[in-house]
Amino acid sequence: MRSAKRIANQTTQVASATWTGVPFGGDRGGMSAHRVDMHRLQDLVRLHRLGTGSREVARLLKMGPNTERQYRAALVAAGLLEGDPEALPSAEVLKAAVLAHVPRKPAPQQQSSIETYRTEVERWLDAGKQPQAIHDTLRLAHTDYAGSIGAVKRMVARIKRERGPQAEDVAIPVETEPGDVAQVDFGYAGRMFDPATGALRKAWVFVMTLGFSRHQFAEVVFDQKTSTWLALHQRAFRFFGGVPRTVVPDNLKAAVLRAAFGVHGAVGLNRSYREFARHFGFKVDPTPPRSPEKKGKVEAGVRYAKHNFLKGRDGEPVDRLNAGLSRWVREIAGTRIHGTTNKRPLEHFEAEERMALLPLPARKYEPVEWKEATVHQDSHIAFGKRLYSVPWKFIGRKVWVRATPTTVAVYFDDERVATHRRQGDGPRSTLDAHLPEERAALRHRSRDYWEQRAEKLGEPVADFVREVFDSDDVLSQLRQVQAIVTHLEKYPTERAQAACARASHYGATTYQAVKNILFKALDLEPLPNKPVASAFADTPRFARDPSSFMATTGGNDEHH
Repeated sequence: MRSAKRIANQTTQVASATWTGVPFGGDRGGMSAHRVDMHRLQDLVRLHRLGTGSREVARLLKMGPNTERQYRAALVAAGLLEGDPEALPSAEVLKAAVLAHVPRKPAPQQQSSIETYRTEVERWLDAGKQPQAIHDTLRLAHTDYAGSIGAVKRMVARIKRERGPQAEDVAIPVETEPGDVAQVDFGYAGRMFDPATGALRKAWVFVMTLGFSRHQFAEVVFDQKTSTWLALHQRAFRFFGGVPRTVVPDNLKAAVLRAAFGVHGAVGLNRSYREFARHFGFKVDPTPPRSPEKKGKVEAGVRYAKHNFLKGRDGEPVDRLNAGLSRWVREIAGTRIHGTTNKRPLEHFEAEERMALLPLPARKYEPVEWKEATVHQDSHIAFGKRLYSVPWKFIGRKVWVRATPTTVAVYFDDERVATHRRQGDGPRSTLDAHLPEERAALRHRSRDYWEQRAEKLGEPVADFVREVFDSDDVLSQLRQVQAIVTHLEKYPTERAQAACARASHYGATTYQAVKNILFKALDLEPLPNKPVASAFADTPRFARDPSSFMATTGGNDEHH
């Protein structure tokens, strides 16, 4: 007895494998509910080969008698219970013998209530859906579906367990060289006080972490706009005293417009960020979608800042908060022993990484902002609360706007089609050349403008235009003048002046009268010597308007 106990206690502990036991029934010891170590089955064989009784074997191996008997029966059937105690069968042989004797099958309670939908669950899982989305899809696709979200979660877990780890699931530790990589990200920081608006606002903490030393820059801001994103990068580079060779951003809109899946997706970098990267000399390596672990260094940095310095600081003025955050980065985050590098980030940075960074460019960076816009029906695009004209043939088209502090340039298919000054008087900047030639002038509604245009055709035309403006003290004559002047500009100056002189002579101040004079070439005929206008001072009751004598009879609007 003692010998058997001593042998059992001295059995070698095999660390390599465990195997879920065959669910033999009727065992109060619960062998079917536990994982059976391979060395226990090997011990069972060894003890029996040493002549140990069955009850003693069960006691020594802490098995129920029924379980011991069923395992023993399987091993006897396989011819494994006899032989040399020192030459034990391998774990694989023992497992095969037991399964051959009693094939493994799941207990009734392990049968999933949604087993009939397994093929669909696997398909949607392969498509990237999460359990909740799969559950909702099944509910819509099958009126008789009565599964629960818990059943879907269990099935998904079982499918993943059966498939085992996939190659893409393996986390590959990435070692970076000094000055090679920086990761950047935003994290929600709570509601902070904005002195500029005098109100609490949602705030975000921006963090840039150097991959080698883990030294970081952090700042709290109130938005994630492109201009803010670029300014934060600039301040981070100045903080480090140099530029990393590669920056790894998240797929936020300011940095990446279209996400890339591996090497096959097209990466659409925000144009502003692309131009910024060219100026500072770094490359951009966007994080793939739904892969935060690929920028885990900065993710950890954001969490550290949120749960350490920012914890409990809601409502503080952002300027005071950032002053404290800068000090915290240097004196706390920078001097702690980092859990991965086992070094102090600030010391590690100063000793090995600072000199490896790219130098800051000597040429000052001029902030550039790109934005996509649509050309509206009035031939203008909206940018920065101001309107800028674009050639009218691009109405309805998408264009790119490149804005600096002083200029606004508009591009279509990478060709510049318009340039404006950024600042100016009024809510819009309009170039006449961008409007249809025959209609461009109609946007001007001042009397001075049209009188000046009339003066270019001669004094008779200017006098006539003033006469038209003054012909009615209630109704505006702007449209009449616009039509008259733009029509006269199509004719030689001599004819325009003669037409205005004839119309004025007869007191005809309408566009139609001027048009008829030119159409019928009446401007080429001499005027009567005696002024006619005074003869109509007391117009007879049934007299006709003089302009009616010049009315066209054919209705043809074309001129010679």
